[in-house]
Amino acid sequence: MIEARGLTKRYGDTVAVDDLSFEVRPGQVTGFLGPNGSGKSTTMRMIMGLDKPNTGETRVNGVNYHDLAWPLREVGALLEAKAIHPGRTAFNHLWALAQTNGISKDRVREVLDIVGLPSVAKKRAGKFSLGMGQRLGIAGALLGDPGVLLFDEPTNGLDPEGIRWVRNLLQTLAAEGRTVFVSSHLMSEMALTAEHLVVIGRGRLIAEMAVSDFIAQSSRQFVRVRTRQCDVLTRELESTGATVVPEDDGALAVTGVPAAEIGAVASAYGVVLEELSLQSASLEEAFMELTHDSVEYGAPETTSGRGGPGSPSGPGPGTSEEHSRLIPAGK
Repeated sequence: MIEARGLTKRYGDTVAVDDLSFEVRPGQVTGFLGPNGSGKSTTMRMIMGLDKPNTGETRVNGVNYHDLAWPLREVGALLEAKAIHPGRTAFNHLWALAQTNGISKDRVREVLDIVGLPSVAKKRAGKFSLGMGQRLGIAGALLGDPGVLLFDEPTNGLDPEGIRWVRNLLQTLAAEGRTVFVSSHLMSEMALTAEHLVVIGRGRLIAEMAVSDFIAQSSRQFVRVRTRQCDVLTRELESTGATVVPEDDGALAVTGVPAAEIGAVASAYGVVLEELSLQSASLEEAFMELTHDSVEYGAPETTSGRGGPGSPSGPGPGTSEEHSRLIPAGK
């Protein structure tokens, strides 16, 4: 478990993290989201004892990181993929880390297999691509078989197969009862990977909740209704306080009342429905809506296409997960 209590970090006149408190619990993947410059990396560095907060504290499994007797065996982290000596081979990089915490060479070979790098174990890490560097960094995080794991942008530089591999790895680690805390700018990937979210902006906590709850609170949710009796249904729904917006294809986008009540109104007035479906915002849309005022640098918005209320492009379609085989980091 990871706990942050009242964290504040200043760099001169700049407040990077501002009275931030949250918890990351075991058994689930917790996504750490925020715009650029929101303080995510600084927060992770404070958890790992690399930066000292001006006020507040962080705890891992109830203690400060610096008080852990064998830190690699309790906490694994990928904060910077290129934090390696370029002249060392992949194996020797991991072996140097392993010796500081009494970890065997067999475990070094095991994590190289897990991340798919056994064939380049004897190659110098300085020649690795960004994606290979990410895999080596993940191997370092897994080296001590820890119960707590932090990953800062772990899919950076990976191809689609590698991204799916990371997704399955994180979910497998969480299913084993570990605490998994991961930051990413890939909202579509976070929607598939994380169960819980910690969202910050300008160093402050914006939201701490389940992914489903975070999306559900977005104003971009609406009910799409299709009928040949639009005028009648619109009149009766508006009399109940609903907001009804015609879409370009003739459907109605309804907010303010649940789908069940829309169906009941239609039935009461003999309106035949051809479609009655809840349209949910994507994680990206919900994130953009909630963090709009926390973006340090933003480009002008563009509008195109048609969509539901509050969204120029409308909610995206749902996505289903395809599971693939994974060699887990054994405990």
